[in-house]
Amino acid sequence: MKKPNVGQYLQVINAVVTESENVGEKMNPSYEIVRNAIDEENLSDLTVEQLTDIKSHFSEGTEEYRVMENTLSHLKAPVRVLGIHKKLEKAFKEYVEGCQEMIDSIDAENAKVDSEAFDLSEAKQDAATDGISFCIQRITQIIMNK
Repeated sequence: MKKPNVGQYLQVINAVVTESENVGEKMNPSYEIVRNAIDEENLSDLTVEQLTDIKSHFSEGTEEYRVMENTLSHLKAPVRVLGIHKKLEKAFKEYVEGCQEMIDSIDAENAKVDSEAFDLSEAKQDAATDGISFCIQRITQIIMNK
């Protein structure tokens, strides 16, 4: 059985991190619209068109995250980082679930947002992001300290 290439592994991890940051930046303006409407208690000002557009942006971004999740789950990790790689996969999966829950909190057809579900999905994404960051740091430490 062929050993995983450490350099190639790190390249893929780095590409996933970079791409996920780019996707997040693309979705952030849509997120901010809903977040501000919740915080300022004026969700009723959001139109069907706005929410349809936001939900569409979120869905496109979440699909991109699912591709990255699939990449991580099929990536051959070096033995010394296998355990932390599994934790990374789990954290990324939870992040994607949180994104889907955020999409599900938006009822575009009726111009409504379940603010409680939105907040819970945001908290889930934040926790998963912390887990992803921790795993990336650990993987880098382990590999660099051979």
